[in-house]
Amino acid sequence: MLQTAYGSLTVGLDMQPGQWILIRGGTSSVGMAASILAKRHGLTVVSTTRNPAEADALRDIGVDFVIEDDAEVAPRVREHFPSGVDCALELAGTPTLQDTLKSVRVHGVACFTGMLSNEWTVKDFYPIDYLPRGVRLTAYSGEASDLPADVLQGFLDDVAAGKAQVPVDSVYDFAGIQEAHRRMEGGLARGKMVGQPR
Repeated sequence: MLQTAYGSLTVGLDMQPGQWILIRGGTSSVGMAASILAKRHGLTVVSTTRNPAEADALRDIGVDFVIEDDAEVAPRVREHFPSGVDCALELAGTPTLQDTLKSVRVHGVACFTGMLSNEWTVKDFYPIDYLPRGVRLTAYSGEASDLPADVLQGFLDDVAAGKAQVPVDSVYDFAGIQEAHRRMEGGLARGKMVGQPR
């Protein structure tokens, strides 16, 4: 989760302090980690959720603007940022990718990292029609080496000091693993699901 979020922000988006970022799929564990890391790096964070009841959980981790995701968020992003955001992290998948791209300013960049939708390809992809003028699209699927040890340690230190939260959805013993998997596959988990030995 942390490595994927950090790699997406650094390798995929080359985040810079002062930028505005949209995180599509913000209540996923990667989305929440990306929000925490982006705030620590000095970005203004716009994050989406399909469930308005989860808006407070996003605000609690530092998200500046929460937008309810009804499959079309670009117009609402541009209400706050008329030129578009500097960068966007797409975690929801291909069904929302084009709308996410429309949220990004000219010369901005979007990084495709997640497929929470379980849809993997863009049907009839024609780049000239699909990509907004001047918006770059990258993807991220990296390795553990993309997360420097000092960044990991800094995050762990912040968690221990209460400066950063790792949202925990639920804790399961071995007998509850099937239920945990059903909850995860159903898209009901909000934060990490923890397996605990007896």
